[in-house]
Amino acid sequence: MMTVMPTHDTELPVIELARPMLGFPEQHHFALVRLDEASDLCRLTCVEEPDLSFLVVPPGRFFPDYAPAVDDDVLDELEIGSATDALLLVVLNAGTSLASTTANLAAPVLVNTASRRGGQIVLDEADLPLAAPLVS
Repeated sequence: MMTVMPTHDTELPVIELARPMLGFPEQHHFALVRLDEASDLCRLTCVEEPDLSFLVVPPGRFFPDYAPAVDDDVLDELEIGSATDALLLVVLNAGTSLASTTANLAAPVLVNTASRRGGQIVLDEADLPLAAPLVS
């Protein structure tokens, strides 16, 4: 079990999702691209289906205390040996404004930055919300 709270560059060419995004079991290759140099907002876009994409962001700016514990079997599957090898992202549900945008803290995306292997993981922590407001 490891607590993950890494910070890394948020732009990676193609990521292979060993654990696919929930609801999209057939899509395994995504590109991670930062949308704005002034923020960490990124788009995770499916290589096979470019119309399929997710807004993601490293959680630190909005949720500084968010440090989920990730099971060893997940870390082994993603070949993550230490927190410094990991990029943690939360999936956003964009609202009409920043105030109405929420983040899924129960199922973050975890990426091994060296191997570019990643996946969306469902955490066992019952108190983590599916729709946490970005700003309170």
